[in-house]
Amino acid sequence: MQYRVEQKFIIAQSQMSILQSRLYDFMEKDHNQTGNGYGIRSLYFDDYNDNCTKENEAGIGQREKLRIRIYNGDTDFIRLEQKSKYNSYTQKESAVISKQDCIQCMNGEIPVIDENSPFLLKKLYVKMQSQYLHPVTIVEYERSAYIGRLGNVRITFDQNICACSDINSFMDHDIYGVPLFEKGFHILEVKYDEFLPDYLRDILCMCSLQQSSFSKYYYARNNVMLY
Repeated sequence: MQYRVEQKFIIAQSQMSILQSRLYDFMEKDHNQTGNGYGIRSLYFDDYNDNCTKENEAGIGQREKLRIRIYNGDTDFIRLEQKSKYNSYTQKESAVISKQDCIQCMNGEIPVIDENSPFLLKKLYVKMQSQYLHPVTIVEYERSAYIGRLGNVRITFDQNICACSDINSFMDHDIYGVPLFEKGFHILEVKYDEFLPDYLRDILCMCSLQQSSFSKYYYARNNVMLY
């Protein structure tokens, strides 16, 4: 899987409304969403020395994070993901894991693996053994996504971003989340392969957006009581 350009922007509700109305005419809605969007909940891991958090804080250009993710609260479809970053480029790999694997990870237990286990689960197994990788925070938000074929562009709007330190609640219907933003502010992410088409660049320029290095994970670790 190749690296993709990823750009992030903090936007106000008014900016989001303008951009969504413009993009509607040029891009398709993500086929995974129904209505206005879908829910995402992620369980993030860090090691004994909190190196993932420290690398974010230091702005290290090359880093990776492991997380478990569910959509719309569906615990019958659970994915283990690794997001790798190289400066402004990102790459995501994923594998479906079982509910039992997820429960073991939530409990800080090393999952049982065999020769047929996905590579990422094996990698998590090794890191939990060698680096005491363990779950540290939950991040939840609502996403609406748009897809453009030219340039393989994906534009997403993330709203109601919150974090929770109660790891055991990850698969609950509801969690007690602490908001990471003031009301009315959201995150826009723009991802593409080799180029961003001019017509989309022009639409994004309409709102005079300023690029940000915002990390949901980092904000969650620094704004929510962890232990």
